[in-house]
Amino acid sequence: MGRLSEEARRHEVLVEAGLALVSELSLPIVLQKIVDLACDVADAKYGAVGVIGASGRISEFITHGITQEERDRIGPLPEGHGLLGVLIEKATPLRLRNIREHMSSSGFPPNHPPMTSFLGVPIAIRGRVFGNLYLTEKQGAEEFTDSDEDAVLQLAAQAAVAIENARLYAEAQMSHRRITAVNDVMQAILQGQDANDLLPLIANHARELVDAKIATVVTPDEEDQDRLVVRVANGDRAEALGGLVFPASNSVSGEVMRSNETLVLSDALSDSRTHQPFVQLGDIGPAIFAPLGVKDRAFGTLAVGNHPGDRLFSNEDVGLVQTFAAQASVALEQARIQGELKRFALVEDRERIAKELHDDVIQSLFAEGMALQSSLAVVGNPEAMETRITQAVEHIDRVIRDLRNYIFALTPGAAADHALERSLKDVAREFAAASNTDIEVVADPTAAARLSAKTADVLQAAREAISNAVRHSGGDTVRVSLACTTDTAVLEVADNGKGFSPSEAAGKGNGLKNLRSRAESMGGELDIESEPGQGTWVRVRIPL
Repeated sequence: MGRLSEEARRHEVLVEAGLALVSELSLPIVLQKIVDLACDVADAKYGAVGVIGASGRISEFITHGITQEERDRIGPLPEGHGLLGVLIEKATPLRLRNIREHMSSSGFPPNHPPMTSFLGVPIAIRGRVFGNLYLTEKQGAEEFTDSDEDAVLQLAAQAAVAIENARLYAEAQMSHRRITAVNDVMQAILQGQDANDLLPLIANHARELVDAKIATVVTPDEEDQDRLVVRVANGDRAEALGGLVFPASNSVSGEVMRSNETLVLSDALSDSRTHQPFVQLGDIGPAIFAPLGVKDRAFGTLAVGNHPGDRLFSNEDVGLVQTFAAQASVALEQARIQGELKRFALVEDRERIAKELHDDVIQSLFAEGMALQSSLAVVGNPEAMETRITQAVEHIDRVIRDLRNYIFALTPGAAADHALERSLKDVAREFAAASNTDIEVVADPTAAARLSAKTADVLQAAREAISNAVRHSGGDTVRVSLACTTDTAVLEVADNGKGFSPSEAAGKGNGLKNLRSRAESMGGELDIESEPGQGTWVRVRIPL
């Protein structure tokens, strides 16, 4: 009857164990429940779950029946040598009346509780051994029984499924955290943050991803590439580490940047490759140093660390930091390129404004200056003088409006307000009034319509060519024409002036240079025909 009751109790415990294990997704909690239930089902005083790491040794050791104070007195947790190593290597159940009688037993460390009877079983699923259950000190008997072994094996089978579920859940959670971290960095880039502003975000996410105590980002000193600077420190001792400068040689960060490979240290404080002031200020023991870079070029290191005596980083942690560092590197490079593009855009914007000012505003002011000079001839005629001054004010207002438009990259006033044909005639009329030059405009409506999207550029090219003719040709007639064929439009500005040698004029002044640049910006080309004493023909050919 007693045996039936014991079997019924065990069956009930195992059923409850299955329900309890499948309902829990936190791996540390699952492991603790496993060892607690195993001790209950087999009446063991002490128990432990030894998790096997990538090295084949025990990476985690969760106990039952031993207080924290006793753990501290025992010292370092076992790594999987001796009797525990036998279970790891053979992965089969092992039951002993007395631990000391086994030939692989190496005894216990000082301050360890006395133990005699022993039962060990592997925790495995689909051929993969996750770890082992260790039970000692059978209560009420000298040794564990066949029934104990069967019950613990059933529990181990349930535990394997629960552990697999918990690990899959943990991996999914970690993947989500990594994606969130990368998204945060990319979002910061989209918001226009500078690459240097991303470093604190990267360090913080790296530390949180692997539950490290501290994270740093180290890059070369801008003034001296042989020195490294802690650009960002996040976590414990961050204030002491931030801004620290140290030589690239004789440092792990320097070695990682040179080799472009990740280094994992079990104890940075005792490693001869580390720069000791760095690891001492950070009180860094276990650490991961991953390169920040693209392709074969490393431009910094991302490091995470724990304090001496804290947990070692697992292979999963190393892979996670490496992956995040690689993704963060791409983000940093993208931010750097965006910064360069912004600087280039600023330079181009300045060049654009300078060209527009020369092509339009300066030319308009020059024309207005000539017109005001010519008004001296009517100084004795108040009505003519009033008319001329009124025109000058209107023209200067237009120049001010255009100047504002150029600054904000808007379309110049004439091009914005009128069609291309009318704009050409307005420009011609301004120069004609200011210079007493006869300027004729003949524009094919078809050509003007097909060039409507390029009105600003065509108008500026015409303005530049007309200005050059009025100022330098010495002629009294200028003819502006706009025509097109099936695939090409031609803007021609011809004068009857003194002409010049195009080859000798090349490189002198900005007029021809700006005209050529304007033509190229429209995908076209500039053609100049002129000879001394024969006049000049300037043609801008624009593909349609």
